[in-house]
Amino acid sequence: MKNNWLKLIIAIIICEAAGGIGSIFTANSVAIWFPTLNKPSFNPPNWLFAPVWTLLFLLMGIALYLVWQKKSNQWVKTAVMIFAFQLILNIAWSFLFFFLHNPLAGLIEIIFLWLAILLTIIYFYKISKPAAYLLLPYLLWVSFAAVLTYFLFRLN
Repeated sequence: MKNNWLKLIIAIIICEAAGGIGSIFTANSVAIWFPTLNKPSFNPPNWLFAPVWTLLFLLMGIALYLVWQKKSNQWVKTAVMIFAFQLILNIAWSFLFFFLHNPLAGLIEIIFLWLAILLTIIYFYKISKPAAYLLLPYLLWVSFAAVLTYFLFRLN
């Protein structure tokens, strides 16, 4: 049981750390560059993003744990690799959009992120249905973020 708690904590830390890395690319731009952009009417207030992402990374960590704690086989290894890939893409979006100030690159990249999340959900579903369900809010939020990114690109 102790090992399971340790795996859960590690899985959550990995995901929250990805969020932390992404926020390094984001923090300065949110204060300086982002306010200068024309935004669509449905753009959420800036204060909403940090709590939403913190919760999503927590859910992602729990989902990762649910898959990671299963008996290791090729499905589990592949699912974890796809999960890691989408986590890297998540960080990459912050880098492209916020750090490089490039909404077009962010728009192109978020399409790949969305597909990687969907693929992760499909693989997780074969291993742990609850793990797959825990990723659905993430997919929905990234869907919204993709639409928002599109409009930010179009308006700027």
